Amino acid sequence: MSGTAAQADEALALAKRMGIGKGITVQEVGYDTDTDDLVADAVEAGCGEPAVDEDYGGVVDMVVLWWRDDDGDLADGLVDAKSPLADNGVIWLLTPKHGRPGAIEPADVADAVTTSGLRRTTSVTLAQWQGLRLVSR
Repeated sequence: MSGTAAQADEALALAKRMGIGKGITVQEVGYDTDTDDLVADAVEAGCGEPAVDEDYGGVVDMVVLWWRDDDGDLADGLVDAKSPLADNGVIWLLTPKHGRPGAIEPADVADAVTTSGLRRTTSVTLAQWQGLRLVSR
């Protein structure tokens, strides 16, 4: 984790809001050049380790799923993200905010969440991204 003390405080605050704490394993899927580094900083600040990548073969407590409109079928992506989750695991779906390149219509997100057997519990807002916390029904 790098940056100023204010950035470190912001990362810790986001980790707390996202439920990222010591002893959990976080998998990050869909990371690219447009993602928000604050999330990676929050993962490392919260659990003390960087997120594992898409190729990780173990069970995880949380999946951070970056998804854009052109990434394919969101419901399929959510079903795939559920497969490595522990029984009480959560998915944080991060999509570009409405009006930004790659944004997904809210109705399409809601439909994909329902179709994949998940439900929304809370949300976070980042600079250019919207995050939804999803759990199994």
